[in-house]
Amino acid sequence: QVQLVESGGGLVQPGGSLRLSCAASGGIFSIYNMGWYRQAPGKQRELVATLITRDDIANYADSAKGRFTISRDHGKNTVHLQMNSLKPEDTAVYYCSMTLWTVTGSQMDYWGKGTLVTVSS
Repeated sequence: QVQLVESGGGLVQPGGSLRLSCAASGGIFSIYNMGWYRQAPGKQRELVATLITRDDIANYADSAKGRFTISRDHGKNTVHLQMNSLKPEDTAVYYCSMTLWTVTGSQMDYWGKGTLVTVSS
């Protein structure tokens, strides 16, 4: 059974940095797309960044451009989100998502349970 597990969240001061990681495991054949989303209190979940694994093309929300970088470990089912110059408005639960094919031939979107990022002084 496919599982995505995020790590790296926590409390950071404005202007600081955090690196989130997400590891996928369990019956994975290949991964098409990796992404990070976030949901702030009282708001809808929104896209932060995505990465198409075939050619490593990244796409960022305007709020993330120039501050966040999505990357992956080649050969490992792991995606990272390096977040710099963090602002209080970046406070949210960050979710990892992957579109992947399983060894049984299914293609689905999978989600992690999320990791909390709090930006506060």
